[in-house]
Amino acid sequence: VQLQASGGGLVQAGDSLRLSCAASGRTFSSMNWFRQAPGREREFVAGIRWRVGGTLYSDSVKGRFTISKDDAKKTVYLQMNSLKFEDTAVYFCAADLDRVRLGGATHDYWGQGTLVTVSS
Repeated sequence: VQLQASGGGLVQAGDSLRLSCAASGRTFSSMNWFRQAPGREREFVAGIRWRVGGTLYSDSVKGRFTISKDDAKKTVYLQMNSLKFEDTAVYFCAADLDRVRLGGATHDYWGQGTLVTVSS
């Protein structure tokens, strides 16, 4: 099982960016996005239940970010709009095989990070 995150880059405040996390192997029960800014702990950003599509967002991104999925591609996306300087971080995707876990620190698999830098 592998998770491949991509889509990070350097943008200006107010811009949009879409991250992707492609999963190989079996279908997951849930997938999440986390982020870690320099000098800070990793924090939950958004999560989605794979089968029913229910979502959960952190308060800091609610209304600006949207998590979605493509079942055929086994890929989860994070559409980030109205980016702020404080959104600068390395973004990670995480997935669970059998249990649905939205948020929390424990997940079955983690992908490598993709760096998002927002200039002010």
